[in-house]
Amino acid sequence: MNTAGFETADEKSRGAINIRNVTKVYDPDGACVLAVDNCSMDISAGEFCVVVGPSGCGKTTLLNAIAGFHGISGGEIYLDGELLCTSERMPKPGSDRIVVFQNGALFPWFTVLENVTFGPVMQGVMAKKDAEDKALHMMGQMGLQGISMNYPSEISSGMRRRVEIARALMNNPRVLLLDEPFRAMDALTKTVVHQFLLNVYDEYKTTIFFITHDLDEAIFLGSKVYIMTTRPATIKKILEVTIPRPRDFRILASPEYQRLRDECISAVHEEAVKAFKAGEREM
Repeated sequence: MNTAGFETADEKSRGAINIRNVTKVYDPDGACVLAVDNCSMDISAGEFCVVVGPSGCGKTTLLNAIAGFHGISGGEIYLDGELLCTSERMPKPGSDRIVVFQNGALFPWFTVLENVTFGPVMQGVMAKKDAEDKALHMMGQMGLQGISMNYPSEISSGMRRRVEIARALMNNPRVLLLDEPFRAMDALTKTVVHQFLLNVYDEYKTTIFFITHDLDEAIFLGSKVYIMTTRPATIKKILEVTIPRPRDFRILASPEYQRLRDECISAVHEEAVKAFKAGEREM
Protein backbone atom coordinates (compact mmCIF):
# COMPACT_ATOMS: atom_id res chain seq x y z
CA MET A 1 0.00 0.00 0.00
CA ASN A 2 1.40 3.41 -0.88
CA THR A 3 1.91 6.37 1.44
CA ALA A 4 -1.42 7.95 0.53
CA GLY A 5 -3.28 4.92 1.87
CA PHE A 6 -4.35 3.51 -1.48
CA GLU A 7 -3.98 0.02 -2.85
CA THR A 8 -2.24 0.25 -6.21
CA ALA A 9 -3.05 -1.96 -9.19
CA ASP A 10 -0.10 -4.26 -8.39
CA GLU A 11 -1.27 -4.69 -4.77
CA LYS A 12 -4.86 -5.46 -5.66
CA SER A 13 -6.28 -8.57 -7.28
CA ARG A 14 -9.88 -8.69 -6.15
CA GLY A 15 -13.35 -7.91 -7.34
CA ALA A 16 -14.00 -10.85 -9.70
CA ILE A 17 -17.75 -11.28 -10.29
CA ASN A 18 -19.27 -14.50 -11.61
CA ILE A 19 -22.95 -14.42 -12.54
CA ARG A 20 -24.21 -17.93 -13.16
CA ASN A 21 -27.55 -18.54 -14.92
CA VAL A 22 -29.25 -15.75 -12.99
CA THR A 23 -33.00 -15.30 -13.30
CA LYS A 24 -35.08 -12.57 -11.68
CA VAL A 25 -38.87 -12.59 -11.55
CA TYR A 26 -40.68 -9.62 -10.07
CA ASP A 27 -43.99 -10.25 -8.29
CA PRO A 28 -43.86 -14.04 -8.77
CA ASP A 29 -47.30 -14.47 -7.18
CA GLY A 30 -48.94 -11.72 -9.21
CA ALA A 31 -47.86 -10.10 -12.47
CA CYS A 32 -44.89 -12.48 -12.69
CA VAL A 33 -42.57 -10.19 -14.70
CA LEU A 34 -39.47 -12.01 -15.96
CA ALA A 35 -36.78 -9.31 -15.88
CA VAL A 36 -33.62 -11.42 -16.26
CA ASP A 37 -33.51 -14.88 -17.80
CA ASN A 38 -30.60 -17.30 -17.45
CA CYS A 39 -27.95 -14.57 -17.57
CA SER A 40 -24.27 -15.44 -17.12
CA MET A 41 -21.25 -13.12 -16.97
CA ASP A 42 -17.62 -13.56 -15.92
CA ILE A 43 -16.02 -10.28 -14.88
CA SER A 44 -12.35 -10.49 -14.01
CA ALA A 45 -10.77 -8.73 -11.04
CA GLY A 46 -9.88 -5.21 -12.15
CA GLU A 47 -12.05 -5.30 -15.26
CA PHE A 48 -13.95 -2.21 -16.44
CA CYS A 49 -17.21 -3.91 -17.39
CA VAL A 50 -19.85 -1.84 -19.19
CA VAL A 51 -23.44 -3.04 -19.67
CA VAL A 52 -25.69 -1.55 -22.35
CA GLY A 53 -29.13 -2.40 -23.63
CA PRO A 54 -32.66 -1.05 -24.13
CA SER A 55 -34.42 0.74 -21.28
CA GLY A 56 -36.11 -1.65 -18.89
CA CYS A 57 -34.10 -4.65 -20.08
CA GLY A 58 -32.77 -5.63 -16.66
CA LYS A 59 -29.37 -3.90 -16.44
CA THR A 60 -30.09 -2.23 -13.11
CA THR A 61 -31.70 -5.43 -11.82
CA LEU A 62 -28.31 -7.15 -12.13
CA LEU A 63 -26.50 -4.23 -10.50
CA ASN A 64 -28.94 -4.21 -7.58
CA ALA A 65 -28.46 -7.93 -7.04
CA ILE A 66 -24.68 -7.54 -6.93
CA ALA A 67 -25.05 -4.58 -4.56
CA GLY A 68 -27.28 -6.61 -2.25
CA PHE A 69 -30.41 -4.49 -2.67
CA HIS A 70 -32.63 -7.40 -3.71
CA GLY A 71 -32.46 -11.14 -4.24
CA ILE A 72 -32.59 -13.30 -7.36
CA SER A 73 -35.09 -15.98 -8.39
CA GLY A 74 -32.55 -18.48 -9.73
CA GLY A 75 -28.85 -19.00 -10.34
CA GLU A 76 -25.89 -17.79 -8.30
CA ILE A 77 -23.67 -14.72 -8.01
CA TYR A 78 -20.11 -15.05 -6.71
CA LEU A 79 -17.65 -12.40 -5.59
CA ASP A 80 -14.03 -13.50 -5.62
CA GLY A 81 -15.15 -17.11 -5.63
CA GLU A 82 -17.37 -16.70 -2.56
CA LEU A 83 -21.11 -17.21 -2.93
CA LEU A 84 -22.86 -13.86 -2.71
CA CYS A 85 -26.44 -14.93 -3.32
CA THR A 86 -28.81 -17.59 -4.65
CA SER A 87 -32.58 -17.79 -4.84
CA GLU A 88 -32.53 -19.04 -1.23
CA ARG A 89 -29.83 -16.70 0.02
CA MET A 90 -30.37 -12.95 0.02
CA PRO A 91 -27.26 -10.88 -0.67
CA LYS A 92 -26.19 -8.35 1.93
CA PRO A 93 -25.05 -4.82 1.08
CA GLY A 94 -21.48 -4.10 2.10
CA SER A 95 -18.68 -1.57 1.83
CA ASP A 96 -16.90 -3.95 -0.55
CA ARG A 97 -19.54 -3.07 -3.19
CA ILE A 98 -20.18 0.69 -3.45
CA VAL A 99 -22.91 2.14 -5.69
CA VAL A 100 -22.93 5.54 -7.39
CA PHE A 101 -26.45 6.26 -8.63
CA GLN A 102 -27.87 8.51 -11.34
CA ASN A 103 -29.05 11.02 -8.76
CA GLY A 104 -26.55 12.62 -6.43
CA ALA A 105 -26.24 11.46 -2.84
CA LEU A 106 -23.80 13.93 -1.28
CA PHE A 107 -24.64 15.36 2.15
CA PRO A 108 -25.48 19.03 1.44
CA TRP A 109 -24.59 20.11 5.00
CA PHE A 110 -21.02 18.71 4.72
CA THR A 111 -18.13 20.24 2.83
CA VAL A 112 -16.67 18.31 -0.09
CA LEU A 113 -13.81 17.06 2.09
CA GLU A 114 -16.19 15.99 4.85
CA ASN A 115 -18.30 14.11 2.30
CA VAL A 116 -15.33 12.25 0.87
CA THR A 117 -13.89 11.26 4.27
CA PHE A 118 -17.23 10.41 5.89
CA GLY A 119 -17.23 6.63 5.28
CA PRO A 120 -13.82 5.53 6.58
CA VAL A 121 -13.90 8.00 9.49
CA MET A 122 -17.38 6.99 10.66
CA GLN A 123 -16.51 3.31 10.35
CA GLY A 124 -13.34 3.83 12.35
CA VAL A 125 -11.25 2.44 9.50
CA MET A 126 -9.05 5.55 9.25
CA ALA A 127 -8.04 8.41 11.50
CA LYS A 128 -9.42 11.77 10.39
CA LYS A 129 -6.01 13.15 9.34
CA ASP A 130 -5.14 10.01 7.34
CA ALA A 131 -8.55 10.09 5.67
CA GLU A 132 -8.12 13.76 4.76
CA ASP A 133 -4.68 13.11 3.27
CA LYS A 134 -6.05 10.23 1.21
CA ALA A 135 -9.10 12.25 0.13
CA LEU A 136 -7.02 15.22 -1.00
CA HIS A 137 -4.75 12.91 -3.00
CA MET A 138 -7.71 11.24 -4.70
CA MET A 139 -9.42 14.57 -5.38
CA GLY A 140 -6.24 15.89 -6.94
CA GLN A 141 -6.20 12.95 -9.33
CA MET A 142 -9.77 13.76 -10.31
CA GLY A 143 -9.18 17.45 -10.97
CA LEU A 144 -10.90 18.58 -7.78
CA GLN A 145 -8.14 20.71 -6.30
CA GLY A 146 -9.15 23.80 -4.39
CA ILE A 147 -12.77 22.85 -3.59
CA SER A 148 -12.33 20.80 -0.41
CA MET A 149 -14.01 23.44 1.77
CA ASN A 150 -16.86 24.12 -0.65
CA TYR A 151 -20.33 22.69 -0.15
CA PRO A 152 -21.96 20.52 -2.86
CA SER A 153 -24.31 23.34 -3.87
CA GLU A 154 -21.30 25.52 -4.65
CA ILE A 155 -19.73 23.26 -7.27
CA SER A 156 -20.78 22.09 -10.74
CA SER A 157 -22.68 18.89 -11.49
CA GLY A 158 -19.59 17.38 -13.10
CA MET A 159 -17.57 18.08 -9.98
CA ARG A 160 -20.26 16.58 -7.76
CA ARG A 161 -20.18 13.33 -9.70
CA ARG A 162 -16.40 13.16 -9.36
CA VAL A 163 -16.71 13.85 -5.64
CA GLU A 164 -19.17 10.94 -5.34
CA ILE A 165 -16.78 8.60 -7.14
CA ALA A 166 -13.89 9.75 -4.94
CA ARG A 167 -16.05 9.16 -1.86
CA ALA A 168 -16.89 5.65 -3.08
CA LEU A 169 -13.26 4.78 -3.77
CA MET A 170 -12.18 6.01 -0.32
CA ASN A 171 -13.46 2.72 1.10
CA ASN A 172 -11.24 0.62 -1.20
CA PRO A 173 -14.24 -1.37 -2.46
CA ARG A 174 -13.75 -4.60 -4.31
CA VAL A 175 -16.36 -3.46 -6.85
CA LEU A 176 -17.54 0.00 -7.87
CA LEU A 177 -21.11 -0.11 -9.23
CA LEU A 178 -22.02 2.86 -11.43
CA ASP A 179 -25.65 3.20 -12.56
CA GLU A 180 -25.66 5.73 -15.43
CA PRO A 181 -23.73 8.25 -13.30
CA PHE A 182 -23.17 10.73 -16.13
CA ARG A 183 -26.59 10.51 -17.78
CA ALA A 184 -27.64 14.12 -17.10
CA MET A 185 -24.35 15.69 -18.20
CA ASP A 186 -23.76 17.58 -21.42
CA ALA A 187 -21.31 16.10 -23.91
CA LEU A 188 -18.44 18.46 -23.07
CA THR A 189 -18.65 17.80 -19.33
CA LYS A 190 -18.80 14.07 -19.98
CA THR A 191 -15.53 14.07 -21.90
CA VAL A 192 -13.75 15.72 -18.98
CA VAL A 193 -15.27 13.43 -16.36
CA HIS A 194 -14.53 10.34 -18.45
CA GLN A 195 -10.84 11.20 -18.60
CA PHE A 196 -10.56 11.69 -14.84
CA LEU A 197 -12.36 8.40 -14.21
CA LEU A 198 -9.98 6.61 -16.58
CA ASN A 199 -6.97 8.17 -14.86
CA VAL A 200 -8.08 6.80 -11.49
CA TYR A 201 -9.01 3.41 -12.96
CA ASP A 202 -5.66 3.06 -14.73
CA GLU A 203 -3.82 3.54 -11.44
CA TYR A 204 -5.92 1.47 -9.04
CA LYS A 205 -7.76 -1.03 -11.26
CA THR A 206 -10.84 -1.30 -9.04
CA THR A 207 -13.37 -3.60 -10.71
CA ILE A 208 -16.10 -1.42 -12.24
CA PHE A 209 -19.62 -2.53 -13.21
CA PHE A 210 -20.91 0.40 -15.26
CA ILE A 211 -24.41 0.78 -16.73
CA THR A 212 -25.01 3.24 -19.56
CA HIS A 213 -27.14 4.00 -22.60
CA ASP A 214 -24.29 5.96 -24.19
CA LEU A 215 -22.49 3.68 -26.65
CA ASP A 216 -19.56 6.07 -27.14
CA GLU A 217 -19.12 6.19 -23.38
CA ALA A 218 -19.24 2.39 -23.19
CA ILE A 219 -16.47 1.88 -25.75
CA PHE A 220 -14.27 4.74 -24.54
CA LEU A 221 -14.30 3.52 -20.93
CA GLY A 222 -14.81 -0.22 -21.05
CA SER A 223 -12.59 -3.28 -21.19
CA LYS A 224 -15.62 -5.28 -22.28
CA VAL A 225 -19.08 -4.16 -23.33
CA TYR A 226 -21.90 -6.57 -22.49
CA ILE A 227 -24.86 -5.96 -24.80
CA MET A 228 -28.17 -7.07 -23.29
CA THR A 229 -31.28 -8.28 -25.06
CA THR A 230 -34.60 -6.61 -24.48
CA ARG A 231 -36.53 -7.95 -21.49
CA PRO A 232 -36.14 -10.60 -20.29
CA ALA A 233 -32.46 -9.74 -20.19
CA THR A 234 -29.72 -12.09 -21.19
CA ILE A 235 -26.37 -11.51 -22.88
CA LYS A 236 -26.67 -10.97 -26.62
CA LYS A 237 -23.05 -10.09 -27.36
CA ILE A 238 -19.78 -9.46 -25.54
CA LEU A 239 -17.65 -6.83 -27.23
CA GLU A 240 -13.95 -6.98 -26.38
CA VAL A 241 -12.58 -3.44 -26.47
CA THR A 242 -9.11 -3.91 -27.89
CA ILE A 243 -8.09 -0.24 -27.73
CA PRO A 244 -4.96 -0.06 -25.52
CA ARG A 245 -4.76 1.89 -22.26
CA PRO A 246 -4.12 4.56 -21.20
CA ARG A 247 -6.76 6.18 -23.39
CA ASP A 248 -7.59 9.77 -24.21
CA PHE A 249 -9.97 11.59 -26.54
CA ARG A 250 -7.74 10.98 -29.57
CA ILE A 251 -8.89 7.36 -29.81
CA LEU A 252 -12.33 8.64 -30.83
CA ALA A 253 -10.94 9.26 -34.31
CA SER A 254 -9.25 5.87 -34.67
CA PRO A 255 -10.47 3.21 -37.13
CA GLU A 256 -10.64 0.60 -34.35
CA TYR A 257 -12.91 2.81 -32.26
CA GLN A 258 -15.24 3.34 -35.22
CA ARG A 259 -15.31 -0.40 -35.95
CA LEU A 260 -16.28 -1.20 -32.36
CA ARG A 261 -18.86 1.57 -32.34
CA ASP A 262 -20.51 0.30 -35.53
CA GLU A 263 -20.61 -3.25 -34.16
CA CYS A 264 -22.12 -2.05 -30.89
CA ILE A 265 -24.72 0.15 -32.59
CA SER A 266 -25.85 -2.71 -34.82
CA ALA A 267 -26.36 -5.11 -31.90
CA VAL A 268 -28.08 -2.57 -29.62
CA HIS A 269 -30.34 -1.20 -32.35
CA GLU A 270 -31.83 -4.62 -33.04
CA GLU A 271 -32.81 -4.92 -29.37
CA ALA A 272 -34.09 -1.35 -29.20
CA VAL A 273 -36.43 -2.04 -32.12
CA LYS A 274 -37.73 -5.16 -30.37
CA ALA A 275 -38.30 -3.18 -27.17
CA PHE A 276 -40.07 -0.42 -29.06
CA LYS A 277 -42.38 -2.88 -30.79
CA ALA A 278 -43.11 -4.51 -27.43
CA GLY A 279 -44.20 -1.17 -26.04
CA GLU A 280 -41.02 -0.29 -24.17
CA ARG A 281 -39.55 3.18 -24.34
CA GLU A 282 -36.74 3.13 -26.91
CA MET A 283 -33.27 4.25 -25.85
